[in-house]
Amino acid sequence: MPDEWYGSDTAQAIADQLVMRQMDNGGWQKNVPYHKLLDDDELAKVRRTGVGATIDNGATTLEMQFLAKVYGRTANSDYKASFLKALDYLLEAQYDNGGWPQFYPPRGNVSYSARITYNDDAFVNVMYMLRDIYEERQPYDAFKLSVEEKTKARRAFDNGVECILKTQIRQNGVPTVWCAQHDEHDLRPAPARSYELASFSGSESVGVVRLLMSLPDPSPEVIAAVDGAVAWFEAHAIKGYKTEKVKDAAGKTDIKVVPSAGHVMWARFYDLETGQPFFCDRDGVKKTSLSEIGYERRNGYSWYTTAPQRIIDAYPQWKADIQK
Repeated sequence: MPDEWYGSDTAQAIADQLVMRQMDNGGWQKNVPYHKLLDDDELAKVRRTGVGATIDNGATTLEMQFLAKVYGRTANSDYKASFLKALDYLLEAQYDNGGWPQFYPPRGNVSYSARITYNDDAFVNVMYMLRDIYEERQPYDAFKLSVEEKTKARRAFDNGVECILKTQIRQNGVPTVWCAQHDEHDLRPAPARSYELASFSGSESVGVVRLLMSLPDPSPEVIAAVDGAVAWFEAHAIKGYKTEKVKDAAGKTDIKVVPSAGHVMWARFYDLETGQPFFCDRDGVKKTSLSEIGYERRNGYSWYTTAPQRIIDAYPQWKADIQK
């Protein structure tokens, strides 16, 4: 929305709603449409205690960003207090190794909720916000945070970079890319849902690399991490094919992989041993082609991406810039 909108009555009503429905631990639940005013029945479904606070699907970071924008127009102290409570939540949720779990506290009935989570840019979203906070970028500059608060955000960001470097998958000592999730203890690639097996990620790794490439004065370790990831992307590109939605004789839409000259894409998952793309139904059995899995998973999940191409395209200029 335009900047001035964040001072409107509607924006403030939504911000009040965020404050009222912030969980006791400081985070927010995911998939709650806070961008609109919820009625009493909808609000009653939003718990404030127990598990459920998360950084998945943009949760918590988006609410914090919204509060910052409204605070910048209103200077309402309730919004700042809510923001700081959420910042404390993120700092507390960070592991000693620098990673963030998908949920904090982890959901006991969901084992992967405790994993270090790059999936859907959860980890990366937190990192960008922390950097904006300690560098006093908009909209967080409006809070005029203390030196101590900014120092904590900077320390968490630096620890996050170290976690990224430590979790990068290495083959024969050579850095490659990342898995969508990593074990919170030994940092190795880890599975999530039944069809999300441990793998090289052709999708989630993109956001991680983009973050590393945004670092000013990157260390030799960061440069090596980016070099390795780009080399992996280049080596694992699927050339001459694309996905296309087609209709069968009954008019039912289905996703197919079809030849397409000049097109380049990447699979979401690559086998950790063979380096080949794989696909899974909910039974967790690896298949070598998209056509081998059932209609529901084939069409209900993003199995391919073109996002690595943006990294490859930006890489030569990045190399030139860091060598100046």
